[in-house]
Amino acid sequence: MTKGIHWLLGLLGVGALCGAYGYGWERHQLEVVSLPVSLPDWPQALKGVRMVHFSDTHLGPYWGIEELRRVVDLINREKPDLICFTGDLVDKSTRLLSAAVPVLRALQAPLGKFAVLGNHDWRYEQQAVIHQALLDAEFQVLNNRHVRTEHKGAGLYVAGVDDVLHGTPDLAGALAGIPAGEPVILLVHEPDFADEAARFPVHLQLSGHSHGGQVRLPLIGHLATPELGQKYVSGLMQAGERGMPVYTNRGLGTTILPVRFLCRPEVTVLTLV
Repeated sequence: MTKGIHWLLGLLGVGALCGAYGYGWERHQLEVVSLPVSLPDWPQALKGVRMVHFSDTHLGPYWGIEELRRVVDLINREKPDLICFTGDLVDKSTRLLSAAVPVLRALQAPLGKFAVLGNHDWRYEQQAVIHQALLDAEFQVLNNRHVRTEHKGAGLYVAGVDDVLHGTPDLAGALAGIPAGEPVILLVHEPDFADEAARFPVHLQLSGHSHGGQVRLPLIGHLATPELGQKYVSGLMQAGERGMPVYTNRGLGTTILPVRFLCRPEVTVLTLV
């Protein structure tokens, strides 16, 4: 009996330590993931373009303005050519938006700043307020549309769709008018939309939503992911018969529980080659 109690106490102690680690330490340990992405038929003039991708800030009680300010400073130090945000700016409330706007406005990228909304941005029927906040922060909000930017004389199209779970995504509409063969980067909050996007002339999809699982265990991996974040959970993968690259960012904030375990928050620096 005594031995069994010792084992139980030991397991409870390990659980408490893991919980303290995930709540008090790891969710604050931001990782900068830098990697090249090889894109077929990518124009020579656009090779070497550096793009910062961040996602899922979930502004609220567990991730606030000071955390956002540190991320903005970090991104600016990377000197990206363009910046992409893939949704879930807020968690459950818009109360921090007015303070967040000037911080986000400080982000600098010569080819532009682009964003789409996520399911949390839509869930509480505050999508119009969040859309306007991103506009005030000088982001191009891509709700079923695209924007052309230019680098060294070559055009680069950044497209985005409404949130797949709560909005009205229209990828065909978002891509309408882009000349055939032109380079296209697609922003969509839910990564599993990649199976649909791979049927269209998209070179690269950027997504968030899954948080990488938020809690991962050795040998097992992620324990749970949300709807439409279950196939392309984290990192660089390929979708469809032609192998369209899709990158899923682990996000910055948390939802449901303010815990991360073996799944650090992430800012991604992608070099297009």
